[in-house]
Amino acid sequence: MNRNWTGARLARYALEQLGVSHTFGIPGVHNTELYDELASSASITPVLVTHEGGASFMADAISRTSSSIGTLLIVPAAGVTHAASGIAEAFLDGIPMLVISGGIRTDTGMHYQLHEIDQLKLVESFTKARFRVTTHQDIVPTLFEAYHCATSGEPGPVFVEIPVNLQLFTAPVEKLPRWQAPPVATALDDDLISAAAQRLAQAQRPGLFLGWGARGAFEQSRAIAEHLGAPVATTLQGLSVFPGSHPLHAGMGFGPAAVPAATQAFKDCDCMLAVGTRFAEIATGSFGSTPPANLIHIDINPAVFNVNYPAEIAIEADAAAALQAVLEKLQAASEPRAGTSVRQGLSAHKQAYKREWLAHDSRGRVNPARFFTALRERLDETAFLVADDGNHTFLAAELFENHRVGHFISPTDFNCMGYCVPAAIGVKLAHPDQQVVGIVGDGAFLMTGMEILTASTQQLGVVYCVFNDGELAQIAQAQELPYNRKTCTRLPAVEFRGIAEATGARFFKLENDEQLSSILDQALAQAAAGRPVIVDVAIDYSKKTRFTQGILATNLGRFPLGMKARLVGRALGRKLVGAPKPTQLA
Repeated sequence: MNRNWTGARLARYALEQLGVSHTFGIPGVHNTELYDELASSASITPVLVTHEGGASFMADAISRTSSSIGTLLIVPAAGVTHAASGIAEAFLDGIPMLVISGGIRTDTGMHYQLHEIDQLKLVESFTKARFRVTTHQDIVPTLFEAYHCATSGEPGPVFVEIPVNLQLFTAPVEKLPRWQAPPVATALDDDLISAAAQRLAQAQRPGLFLGWGARGAFEQSRAIAEHLGAPVATTLQGLSVFPGSHPLHAGMGFGPAAVPAATQAFKDCDCMLAVGTRFAEIATGSFGSTPPANLIHIDINPAVFNVNYPAEIAIEADAAAALQAVLEKLQAASEPRAGTSVRQGLSAHKQAYKREWLAHDSRGRVNPARFFTALRERLDETAFLVADDGNHTFLAAELFENHRVGHFISPTDFNCMGYCVPAAIGVKLAHPDQQVVGIVGDGAFLMTGMEILTASTQQLGVVYCVFNDGELAQIAQAQELPYNRKTCTRLPAVEFRGIAEATGARFFKLENDEQLSSILDQALAQAAAGRPVIVDVAIDYSKKTRFTQGILATNLGRFPLGMKARLVGRALGRKLVGAPKPTQLA
């Protein structure tokens, strides 16, 4: 039966078929028809944001924490460039996203239209695929193809441009297909699976290293680790893959930038099973970690194999399917190991590291370990923690124990500041009945803090803990050793209470450890009543994380001897005589 529908109506039909729960963006002259259509949808909620960058982070969080795909509905040109940071974060982190942009009119023959740029060329380097729809008949199939591309293989964002004239005008459409997911190929190379299982069974000190790509394979990775009695390290994203409460969990990373539990557990690792990781810079502590020669690498994207570290066995496959096959062969070929010494060692090193932090003198400010301990005690098992990019990210990675798969998220390989505030809104929209806490540095908060207006409008009870030290701490710490001074990393004084008042949030000031219980209890209670909360935390950053110490030592260590001597000498000289004063060139 022919339907005489507008392009906007066809797009709404496709998104409803795909199970999209929310769209994020700002209406403009090139997409108002799409917004009008979504206002009539019974299953899709369009969400107005304050900035398209916030929209893209919200969409990212929807994809990371729910079964729905994060979807942008943005104006062309400026909307796309504003959203680019979140789209690129999704691209480098392997997060599916559907980016729908309006487009200029294609039926007038006129040029120099408002917003007229080549959007497909603009987004080419940070999207998985790009489409420009040219007919009404193509709208539904194109959106279906875009969704399939975004969610299959290694996921990523896909861009679809729908010209405004197609949105506005009607045309007969002969066939409206229903969405049906294409079958997923599950063929595995049995010889490689057997070889992997044999290597693991024969290893004396095997270990697992899990990235975001292993997020759908927790039961299999847990069973393999328990069968081998092997420690499990993760990437930063991988903190969402294997619960920190499991006795075989070692921590983020496995080299000199990892916590002592992981460094010790992997010190003599003779066979590593790495799953869903690219061995990227953050995951390896600035490439300071070296996996054993006996490396088994499983990933759905074969392009990641042998790029940074050679693999003895490389298996291109879905993580869950490959690990299930490895597990079955392991169980058939070897007896389970107790792994008692591994568990005891991990527990002892974790406890010692925590004691080290708790004993640190924070000089009247909030001790990070005491903060995360108090927060963990007050959160439900199903709570979500959303971190931004900065020093606080690695404090959370090292000191907060995530208990549920998929319940810790942060920006990773694109490493974009400003992620937390909008991303936490996306998480809360997807999980309205669960606690959501954001951990964000003061510098990152200043980038997107006004997006809390969206949380207030939607009545979302998110607690934002702003780690306030007046600096861009991660970079400021990195400046100390080589430069012995800090340039452009000290922030101007900000009254966060005023931001809370402006955005409709409740405000609390947390100044020392003695206030932890009272302030966190009040903040969580206010959030439970459906109101966003800003907690201004006078955090103590004087003690460096293992990650910061590790990457500084790694990077300095690989400098040529002469350059190393120059940097160290300059720092010592400035320490003795003071940093030079700014000079004005004639």
